[in-house]
Amino acid sequence: MTKPEKRDEIVRAALELIAEHGFHGAPMALIAERAGVGAGTIYRYFENKDVLINELYRGLEERIYPVITEGYVELKAFRGRFLHLGTALLRYFIKNPLDFRYLEQFHNSPYGVAFRREKLLGEREGCDVYHELFKEGVAQQVLKDVPLPIFFALSFGPLLAVARDHILGFIELDDALIARTIEACWDAVKR
Repeated sequence: MTKPEKRDEIVRAALELIAEHGFHGAPMALIAERAGVGAGTIYRYFENKDVLINELYRGLEERIYPVITEGYVELKAFRGRFLHLGTALLRYFIKNPLDFRYLEQFHNSPYGVAFRREKLLGEREGCDVYHELFKEGVAQQVLKDVPLPIFFALSFGPLLAVARDHILGFIELDDALIARTIEACWDAVKR
């Protein structure tokens, strides 16, 4: 394998193992075994497991962002932009259940606290499309005047629960049910 291929295999193996077994159930030796590399090879690419875990998260964010923002800029109506982002995110989770399971574990662990703080409190460098959308909605009096963490909870909490239930086979999401779900999230935050 070439160096980029080895790194990609390590990332893939770590994503799979962590999504399947959690952070503690995915020791570096097992990640190396699944990736088909020596245990010491991982440390050429990642200083330690914490760095690997955080890099996986950043990589997922980098993959998700272009997917959910495709066609977003062209939308002028605020409601349409909200529905677009929610729909794109839910569809991404449905199509990428390993990514979803990893993100769920990450956000519900000590690893995710700093990233959530940046996202929820707007301390992140650059533009966060959701933060900007919610800020604009409050300023235009389109959205309820509640703190940003509540917008995230009302907008994404239901999406996460529905995505999880779809992945687990409790419900079957089709286009109509996805649209109704995103509309329900809109109803929760609109003025």
